[in-house]
Amino acid sequence: MKFTLSWLKDHLDTDASVDEIAETLTDLGLEVEEISNPAERLKDFTLGYVKHAEKHPDADKLRVCKVDTDEGEMQIICGAPNAREGITVVVCKPGMYVPGLEITIGVGKIRGVESYGMMASERELELSEEHDGIIELPSGEVGDRFVDWLAENDPAKVDTMIDIAITPNRPDALGVQGIARDLAARGLGVLKDRDYTPVQGEFESPIKVSIDEDTIDGCPHFTGRVIRGVRNGPSPQWLQDQLMAIGLRPISALVDITNYMTYDHNRPLHVFDADKVAGNLRVHRAAGGETLTALDDKEYTLQPDMMVISDDSGAESIAGIMGGTDTGCTEETVNVFLESAFWDNVQIAFAGRALKINSDARYRFERGVDPQYTLEGLEQATQMILDICGGEASAVVEAGKAPDHARAFKLDAERVRSLVGMDIPESEQRQTLTRLGFRLEGNMAHVPSWRPDVMGEADLVEEVARIASLTKLEGKPLPRLTDGIPKPVMTPQQRRHVSARRTCAALGYNECVTYSFIDQASAALFGGGDDATMLANPISSDMSHMRPALLPGLLQAAARNQARGYMDLALFEVGPAFHGGEPGEQHNLISGLLVGRTGPKDVHGASRPVDLYDAKADAEAVLAAIGAPAKVQILRGAQDWWHPGRHGKICLGPKKVMGVFGELHPRVLSAMDIKGPAMAFTIWPDEVPMPRKSGASRGALELRDLQAVERDFAFVVDAKVDALTMINAAVGADKALIENVRVFDEFIGGSLGEDKKSLAITVRLQPTDKTLKEKDIEAVSAKIVEKVAKATGGVLRG
Repeated sequence: MKFTLSWLKDHLDTDASVDEIAETLTDLGLEVEEISNPAERLKDFTLGYVKHAEKHPDADKLRVCKVDTDEGEMQIICGAPNAREGITVVVCKPGMYVPGLEITIGVGKIRGVESYGMMASERELELSEEHDGIIELPSGEVGDRFVDWLAENDPAKVDTMIDIAITPNRPDALGVQGIARDLAARGLGVLKDRDYTPVQGEFESPIKVSIDEDTIDGCPHFTGRVIRGVRNGPSPQWLQDQLMAIGLRPISALVDITNYMTYDHNRPLHVFDADKVAGNLRVHRAAGGETLTALDDKEYTLQPDMMVISDDSGAESIAGIMGGTDTGCTEETVNVFLESAFWDNVQIAFAGRALKINSDARYRFERGVDPQYTLEGLEQATQMILDICGGEASAVVEAGKAPDHARAFKLDAERVRSLVGMDIPESEQRQTLTRLGFRLEGNMAHVPSWRPDVMGEADLVEEVARIASLTKLEGKPLPRLTDGIPKPVMTPQQRRHVSARRTCAALGYNECVTYSFIDQASAALFGGGDDATMLANPISSDMSHMRPALLPGLLQAAARNQARGYMDLALFEVGPAFHGGEPGEQHNLISGLLVGRTGPKDVHGASRPVDLYDAKADAEAVLAAIGAPAKVQILRGAQDWWHPGRHGKICLGPKKVMGVFGELHPRVLSAMDIKGPAMAFTIWPDEVPMPRKSGASRGALELRDLQAVERDFAFVVDAKVDALTMINAAVGADKALIENVRVFDEFIGGSLGEDKKSLAITVRLQPTDKTLKEKDIEAVSAKIVEKVAKATGGVLRG
């Protein structure tokens, strides 16, 4: 939003400087983005007097001028048609920057004659578009600064321009009057009252207006009137200066007046050439397919339900956005129809975006204009047209009525302290709201029609604090609401996920974050891919189903890396997997994948292919980090994407599975294009029981001062017997005394015969109250042999 200092002072009686105004605007939330001061760029130019001018000896259109300046007489060559002796001009000396030409003047030679500077035109100094000749001043002393002459004789030319950023919730600040109101509420001046008197119609309008029933929600209020006998010539100089200062090009008096009202009061208007309007004007929905050439000389095809203003011959204006050329005003226009309407902001926004039209009218209507100012804006614009263009006005024609936006909220003076933390007296709060246009009745504040952003009591507090200045807010420590340590923010499961991530990273894994969507073939390999997990509107064919596990995504990532030459990988992911399409039909998983070798080739032979024991060790480390019990069972019988003989389930019982580790089935690896064997693990953290004690402290360290004893046993068993079965049987012989059992040897073949093997175990006995004697050890050994024989059918090897 651009405006000039003089334009602001039309609404605000103030002696504040530009810097004070800019600082206050930013503090009020209307952030100043640019300040342009023409006086600054014109400060070096001075006045000169042309004493003598003669034709250039080698060019018919050039004249060699002798110019008196503050530095003496200078020779300047000029090609302007009005360059002659006896005129006062603006001199640009060598070394000066000319803003309109974007060059720095130097000493030059034109057709063999030297020139020391130039005499400037208005366009070269960015004062106007005039470039037919150099500036001729009616008065002025040689050597005076040109900017001082302008300040005295034409101050609009050196008016300061301010550009502010407007947030979408402040449409009232899209008019200079709204900006002045904010500054006045802060106390930077007094808001001027600009009363108006409605123009009395001298005849009935020959053009009537109407709104279709299905369009009344998009255009609740439409007003207008005919003004006949106008003269649509150039607008007055003051109006042209105002518009040019903010970057608008003056076009004609009628167009300039509507642009002035748009920026002055945030009231976009449109003027039709009444002699080109066929019949009456009607606001309705477009059927779709209608075409209209707008004032930007582009043709637009309207879409169904867009709002349009039509006469009896067809569409003449895209409602609230841009008028059409067929009924546009020209210099020959004599009779006009002035329109002022209120449009629904959402529907204007949709139409503007669909047609890709950016106009000042659309920009304001889609943010919101004052619904109560529709008729008043028409009256003020009518008076301006009559004052500038002459003519006589008809009675106002009107369709619909202004929508009722009246609302009021309770003003609670204490809420400023509780919500913002500022101590502002109630009298000052009420005075602030009154200056902003609120009407106070008791403790109820009635919101003005131009403030659509105020929708509750908290917004009243914001207005009071904004005007008082949030820079006065002082930081104060809050009182302690509770004693002791506050409850943790993360849930126990979230803390487990964090621990799992850190553990996997410490083990050398790289974390992956893959899509929760995968293709149907990959999902089917891991027990998914059914209709329950199929997406109704997938991103692509490769993302048609919710993933049943994390391993498909990890395998796809590994395949992409292998395709690029990275063969040794350690990847992990923590996230959800889905076994149905309903809420709650998902579970959290922790999965890791090992592919290739344990490390690069090494002369000492440390590198080897990864195996299932690598995956087992890593799975146990993650389980330990998230608080799983130390004593678990390793069982077979996992899903069919695991290698049938090279995997294990980590269980707390036959039905309590906490995780799976092992080698992935070759069929799965072939389908996923993975080269070489791949080891993996998957952990269900929700299946890991929570600790019984919630305290953060560890239990007391127990040290044994009695000597432990180890005994070795070798049993001949069937080849199909699991080592775990033998270990669990040995542990059960005496759970209090036996601390650990592990397998240290396996022998197959030889004298054992077919379908037999020898498993050797070491049993560690740890006494707690007395040193073990030989008879105690023999008693435990006998129980071990008995338990193992009963569980496995094996015999002690001789």
